[in-house]
Amino acid sequence: MTATPLSGSHVARRTRGEQYGTEDVPTGPPPWSSRIAAAAVDTLIVLIPLLVGWSIVGALRDDNGGGQADRFVFGTIAVCIATALFVWNRGYRDGNEGQSTGRRWLGLTLRDSATKGPIGARRALRRQFGMGAASSEVVRERTASNQGFEPIPTDGSVAAVRRRRMLGLAVLVVALVAGILASIAIGARPLTFAEIAHALIDSTGTDTDIIVRTLRMPRTVLALVVGTALGIAGALIQGHTRNPLADASLLGLNSGAAFFVVMAIYLFRFTSPSQYLWFAFAGSAVASIVVFGLSSIGSGRSSPINLALAGAGVAFFLSAMTNAVVLLDQTSLDGYRFWVVGSVAGRGLDVLWQVLPFLVVGVLIALASTPGLNVISLGEDVARSLGTNIAVTRTVGILAITLLTGAATAACGPIAFIGLVVPHVARAVTGPDYRWLVPYAGLMGGVMLLVADVIGRVVVRPGELQVGIVLALFGAPFFIALVRRRKLVGL
Repeated sequence: MTATPLSGSHVARRTRGEQYGTEDVPTGPPPWSSRIAAAAVDTLIVLIPLLVGWSIVGALRDDNGGGQADRFVFGTIAVCIATALFVWNRGYRDGNEGQSTGRRWLGLTLRDSATKGPIGARRALRRQFGMGAASSEVVRERTASNQGFEPIPTDGSVAAVRRRRMLGLAVLVVALVAGILASIAIGARPLTFAEIAHALIDSTGTDTDIIVRTLRMPRTVLALVVGTALGIAGALIQGHTRNPLADASLLGLNSGAAFFVVMAIYLFRFTSPSQYLWFAFAGSAVASIVVFGLSSIGSGRSSPINLALAGAGVAFFLSAMTNAVVLLDQTSLDGYRFWVVGSVAGRGLDVLWQVLPFLVVGVLIALASTPGLNVISLGEDVARSLGTNIAVTRTVGILAITLLTGAATAACGPIAFIGLVVPHVARAVTGPDYRWLVPYAGLMGGVMLLVADVIGRVVVRPGELQVGIVLALFGAPFFIALVRRRKLVGL
């Protein structure tokens, strides 16, 4: 052990026996028990998705109602997740920060033997396969810190940000294609790849062709467009309200749709989604108009705080009215319970064609409004000084949010967590530029809803779990972890 002084130079000149106010810094390699425990933690992180995938693939045997496509999809997903965790943990964290998850827990640091600094992600990955291990060493975290170890800072240059965005876009496109194929391949009826290819390329009207073309493909397209709409709407809502916890429920849009759906069931005895779809859309539109109007009373313009307060008030009022109606009428309660869970099942092409024009217009308006939203994110005073009309920009944003959220909620019911979680994940890749953030949030929303729908078809076979329940089960822990890691800084 060596003693490192904590005070001035006059203390450093004292002998070891005379020093006071010092900290003992350990030297030499750390004990093997700590290194083995850290390696075990890092190995477990990779093994968990592989073990889960292995158990799912084993449960999808032919005699259990599984199929070739089901096993391939879930096996591939497990391998991809394990590989991504390995590269992230033992590559980027080990190489750039010097600490994988296991080493962080055990107080160890990986560094270069000569420079005493980080070794970089590429060297860290090569080190896992026995290449270049001699030029690096593992020491205690206190030792590395005392000897000047500093993690590699994130490259914030324009070129680096552009590379990160393009790489993330490529990964999203691959994930989107994989999600679409999985959604078509997996269901209650197991299919082989030959049957799927026959249905897509050379359909002759067999039972498997009908399943793929009339059930799974419309469901897949609906999940894709609804997830995209909710992701984009979530990014716009958080941008306009400057609230990192904002989603469609904050502006009362879901409550407005729910109240109008219940009234349609109660007054007109509508029972199918295609019948009360327009009522749900109208409810979201009316709620947004009321919220926007209330937030503009007094000062004549709607501020983020006024929007949030008005949305909360309208949401509470409409929720109370909805509960009053469903308590008075059993038919309304039954129909409301089916709709409020949120699901893409049971919706055909008729529902998709009715909401698609509104979704397309909403996406176009959202993309066109991103430059103005970038200026507003600098602050309303700065935006006005730059010549931005705050009222017009916010009105356009509210219009896009209403079209996207209203149409998506009308088609599939209120689906939570996509509009809340997706913008934060997209922002970690794209940064605060809404010209990139909005398209990213849309693609991530589509992938998230597709994956959640596929999971819901498998976990309770031969039954099915609605996508709203799946998102709540997986989205809540994910969002809690996101909050703890990113601290949800103000927008």
